[in-house]
Amino acid sequence: MRKYYVGLDVHKVSIAIAVLDAHGKLVTRTVIETSTEAVRDFFRNLRGEIHLTFEEGNHAAWLYDIVEP
Repeated sequence: MRKYYVGLDVHKVSIAIAVLDAHGKLVTRTVIETSTEAVRDFFRNLRGEIHLTFEEGNHAAWLYDIVEP
């Protein structure tokens, strides 16, 4: 099973995302809009074991509720 390490930098209108593999190699870097559908679409396309980190801020509770399931 593939392992991914995902970092999210969440802003009011956009989310910057970096994805690393288990060896620390950059898999992808992208920017999506700050919306439930955009976040779900992004993670739907990422298959494997995902380790996620994001900052504790205004959007943290909202984002946690989206990605936790």
